[in-house]
Amino acid sequence: MRDKVIWITGASSGIGEELAKQYAKRGSKLILSARRKEELERVRSSCLHQDNIKIVPLDLTDFSGLPQKVEEAKECFGAIDLLINNGGVSQRSLIVDSSFDVYKQLMDVNYLGTIALTKAMLPYFIDRQQGHFAVVTSVMGKYGSPFRSGYAGAKHALHGFFDVLRMEHQKDNISVSLLCPGFVQTNVTINALTGDGSSLGHDDPATKNGLAVDAFCRKAIKALDKKAWETYFGRKEKLGVYLKRISQKLLHWIVIRSNVR
Repeated sequence: MRDKVIWITGASSGIGEELAKQYAKRGSKLILSARRKEELERVRSSCLHQDNIKIVPLDLTDFSGLPQKVEEAKECFGAIDLLINNGGVSQRSLIVDSSFDVYKQLMDVNYLGTIALTKAMLPYFIDRQQGHFAVVTSVMGKYGSPFRSGYAGAKHALHGFFDVLRMEHQKDNISVSLLCPGFVQTNVTINALTGDGSSLGHDDPATKNGLAVDAFCRKAIKALDKKAWETYFGRKEKLGVYLKRISQKLLHWIVIRSNVR
């Protein structure tokens, strides 16, 4: 990846920020995107080889504006080899307590925005006859858990879309990698949406005891180097992916008896 150009969304914090730092150490050329330009500047200032890092602020819910962002990103280094779709927001609210607007926001950010950016990027990869889409989904894209209905729904949708994208464009030498973390030590829980759309505002033990973000990103980058189709990360929670294949009912009872919120 040393000579590759990598575009990372959701790069202003958490997983996106750490991916930027680790790819920068490798000497990769980076394009960093998120809504908050000042935070992107902060991330760039914390990276090595800052001359190789460009910033393209974007809002994933501005669907009509995303094709122009693709053009801006292409102009940064004249090429893009890998798009890492990492932008997103989580949820911590029961179905009965969640407004429909919360579900719409979760789908707009986690699914539709990612799809809109990917579709805007796709013709460029087709023309080049090469390219790599990566998506940071979640183990919640493989099974569900209480308090995360909209989040799990959006992540399941991503798996469906990108599995088909891989099938339709393998002929164009376009690779698709789905990265499926469990709990990772970031602010994802603090920023998660509650039933009325406000942020939760505090962390939880499961996230605090999750994978260190640097450890997750090292493993994720190795998976991307191999262009792995789908990779699971985490501790006990990733075992749910395999357990569901054996007994969905058993997984159901284990999840609802857990203390995870």
